[in-house]
Formats: sequence, structure tokens, C-alpha cells
Amino acid sequence: MPLSVKTPLLESLPLSRAIGARAWIKMEAMQPSGSFKIRGIGHACEHYRARGAQRFLSSSGGNAGLAVAYAGRKLGVPVVVVVPETTTERARRLLDAEGADVIVHGTSWFEANQHAQSLKTAQDAFLHPFDDPLLWQGHATLIDEVVADGLRPDAVVLCVGGGGLLAGVAEGMRRNGLGEVPIYAAETDGMASFAAAVDAGRPVELPALSGVATSLGARQVCERAFALTRERPVIPMQVSDREAVDACLAFLDDHRTLVEPACGASLALLYANKLPVEAGQNVLVVVCGGSTATVESLSRFAG
Repeated sequence: MPLSVKTPLLESLPLSRAIGARAWIKMEAMQPSGSFKIRGIGHACEHYRARGAQRFLSSSGGNAGLAVAYAGRKLGVPVVVVVPETTTERARRLLDAEGADVIVHGTSWFEANQHAQSLKTAQDAFLHPFDDPLLWQGHATLIDEVVADGLRPDAVVLCVGGGGLLAGVAEGMRRNGLGEVPIYAAETDGMASFAAAVDAGRPVELPALSGVATSLGARQVCERAFALTRERPVIPMQVSDREAVDACLAFLDDHRTLVEPACGASLALLYANKLPVEAGQNVLVVVCGGSTATVESLSRFAG
């Protein structure tokens, strides 16, 4: 069986009413690891195992790490995940439940990542959270499914952290003849590394990250994500933390599905009607999910 599953493509009446067009939601929150990440991570893990990898290494305590842990369990390959001290107890428990060996090291992802890299041997495969063409190939299947279900969208809305989802969706659109269809790339104000790259004309490192959408917390987007702005229409869009969380809560009421604020950034573009009129009559939103989201954490922010 494949490590990822074919997820539902649904028409959302509440989001359609908000934008005055037909809104379609690709429900990646229903992937077995809780987010779209298993598409690319699963593809990469299968690739590395076929080439003899005896252990998988990751440095993500979030969606990517959980996808590696899930893939390792299903493939029978041991997994080590190095996480920083800031990783929540919930994330650590989820990793442990998947059978991963969790190592806590450092005060930031950068320090955890350095330690994970230092553990790598010739028999190991390191799974990057977003900057790997194997991941993009796996993520591209999301668009293959959408087109196979009969939808050729006029616009696609997704969120951008490091840029892996953007790179994969763009590849899926290219190979399905949708290369000129615009992608609206959502970020929260304190996590806008993609917008910073577009403004600077090159990927740049943000001096600091802030806000509730921690899954968007890449201080610099990958080169491929920026390169796409020279090849096809990709429009950076920003929302506030408040808008992202409100969108998560509204989506929970409307569609009975809990997603994290990173995903809420995408949904907020529709709930707050921030898309331009030229977005067209059929808008696809990637509901990317969120493995560690809880109602309690969203409610705390909501006050």
C-alpha cells in the first residue's frame, strides 16, 4: 500500500459564499500522518530504503518529523528524530507513539538539525523537511489527483513555509498543463520569508520569526520556491495571526476538521475575501493539515 492516501476533493459552500466563486478544498489533513508532508516524505523514504538505507534521520518535531516516523514504522526502518527543547510535549508524544527515537538537543531547529546531521552514517538517510526534489515529486501527486477528479482550477491557494509544498504543487500543475494558473502563497506576517525573497529578488534570511503559525517558521525559503516566481505566476499574500486562527476555528465549525494556523493562513485568504477578482470561478485550496494542532491551543490564542 502507498504511504500516502488519495484525499477527498470537496466543494466548500461556506468558502464559496465568502469569495463569490466556487471554492474547492483538497483535504490533506486526512493523510495518515496528519498533513500533506507524507506525500513527499513517503516518496523519499521509499526511494532511500530501496537504495539500502537502514535508518531514517529527521530534525523536525512537526509535520515533517511525524511523516518520517510514520513512514519508518510502515516500512520497518528505524527512525531518529532530533528536536529542539522548544518542541511541545504533544509533538514528542506523537513521535514516540510512531516508534521514533526522539532526541532533544539545542534551543533551536538549527542546533537540532546540526546534531541530526552529525549522527548520519553511510547507512542512514536524512530527510529534509522541504528542500529535496524527491519531496517535490511526491507532493506533485496532489495535483494529479485533483485533475483526475475532474477539476482544472483557475487559481490555487496554499501556504508557504520553506517552500516544499509550493515546489511540489507547481510541478504537479506544470505536468498537468496548468503552468499559467496563478498560485496564491499565504504566510502570516511574522513568518513571511517567501514575501521577503520576492521583495529582495533572491532568497534572504529573516532576522527573526514570530507568531502562532510555527509550521511556517523557515527563516529562508528554498531556492526552488523563489525560482518559481521567474517561471510562473506565484503571488505572495499575508494575513495576521488573528486571521489565521479565526480561519482555523471557522473551518472547524464548517467542515468538522481541525487544522493548524499555518493552514489557517491559506483559509484566511478566502474567509476574509482577500483574493483578487481575477482568481477566477474555481479556486482550489490545499488544506494542508497540521499534526500537532489542538482545539485548546487555538482557543488559548482566541482568548
